[in-house]
Amino acid sequence: MAALDAIDRNIVRLLRLNARISAAKLAEEVGLSPSTCLRRIRLLEHSGVIRGYTAIVDHSSREAVMAVIINITLERQTEDYLNRFETAVRRHPEIQECYLMTGGSDYLLRVEVESAPEFERIHKEILSTLPGVLRIHSSFSIRNVMTARRRPNEAAGR
Repeated sequence: MAALDAIDRNIVRLLRLNARISAAKLAEEVGLSPSTCLRRIRLLEHSGVIRGYTAIVDHSSREAVMAVIINITLERQTEDYLNRFETAVRRHPEIQECYLMTGGSDYLLRVEVESAPEFERIHKEILSTLPGVLRIHSSFSIRNVMTARRRPNEAAGR
């Protein structure tokens, strides 16, 4: 897909603020007909600009859920090692996020667990079996202070 124009950027901004906005309301907000707006959304989805939709869940309404932030260092940083690691990570739904990093570790992962034994299972059965892993460093969150739904400049509509 070509670079996003102002209308596409506005559609993405509004969907980030409220992915449940009706097509009619979204179309009105961006100045398009509902059918044209839906066509643009489908193109954004098909091209991978919009990769999915999610719900932000209030963890206080669930059992005690802990986020675990995991720093992974690989044996080597070759393209083959990176590709094999990333392919393996995608196979495990327990891993909610994975970022290729600069700095002291190669990847940052996030998982959510309800107990230390649950994390022990994930560590033993998943993390320690990922290809090319040299070091695993895990930190448990105490509590979530904030979860952002948008980038700061999106709040102002820029």
